[in-house]
Amino acid sequence: MMIHDALATAHTIAERHNVPAEHVLPLPEGVANHVLALGEHLVLRVPRGPGFEAHLRKEAALVPLARQAGVTTPALVEFTDPPGGTPYMVLERVAGSDLVGTEPDTALLDRLGRELARIHTVPVDGLVGLPRDSGVTDAGPLLERLLGSGHIDAEAADWLGAWCEHLSALVPTGADPVLVHGDIAPQNLLVTPGKDLGGIVDWGDAAVADPAMDFAKLPPWWLPRVLNAYRSEGGEAIGQGWEASVLWHHLTWALGRLEDPAPQPGQRHWTAPPASRLLGLLRLFASNPSGPWAALAPKGPAGGAAGRG
Repeated sequence: MMIHDALATAHTIAERHNVPAEHVLPLPEGVANHVLALGEHLVLRVPRGPGFEAHLRKEAALVPLARQAGVTTPALVEFTDPPGGTPYMVLERVAGSDLVGTEPDTALLDRLGRELARIHTVPVDGLVGLPRDSGVTDAGPLLERLLGSGHIDAEAADWLGAWCEHLSALVPTGADPVLVHGDIAPQNLLVTPGKDLGGIVDWGDAAVADPAMDFAKLPPWWLPRVLNAYRSEGGEAIGQGWEASVLWHHLTWALGRLEDPAPQPGQRHWTAPPASRLLGLLRLFASNPSGPWAALAPKGPAGGAAGRG
């Protein structure tokens, strides 16, 4: 759906909710949806194309379940899925803005960790249309492709391979898959004027998966604080090795981004620039993180490049 069609739909819905036409305003869009404010209290989400309609249906099913589990996410006001037409969703509007371009304070990062622990308890048994995602990236073939294409050199391939193997050996096994939001990122975290977390939005990428995946779209330098709060809330990350699991996702996804290094100007998500994930990992370890994070820092080769695996 084009933006002018979304605006026409918005005006029709706004009239039904007694919202004047001049109070229908576009908000920052995501990849999947046009997003429009219907006055001060409502937000309309309309898929940008047929390929994203299933995402909105998934959101409509998940939002009430998440709220029942105590997750801070805006309430579903209306969901319409007309036969042969485009579905749309009306949600409560949260006062404030998202976290894009903003560095949260420690209290907000703690709150985010606790919210993630609640998300991972949402019961979804029997929910139709919720995919299962292994999130597994085989680092060996990936590094071979990057070497063959000239994106990295042989020594870097050896060194990165050794780091991936080190992390992989520490990743805990047997974690039960849980509901993951799938896109916990600054653009989907709404913050109130009082700097509190007002809502987690955009559930279109939700899946049943390894809970560590839900930390993989957060800026890496946020991770120590968020994961500590998640653990204190009794989240899935209660054993050893979860830092390694989260870091492994970040590293392998960062390397995967090098395979498609085209810039994406105008995108609001922090991972749009090709090097952002790798630079984020550099920033994490440059901050001298304590505890298990320090032990997971990449090590230089001893007596030559580490063996590639």
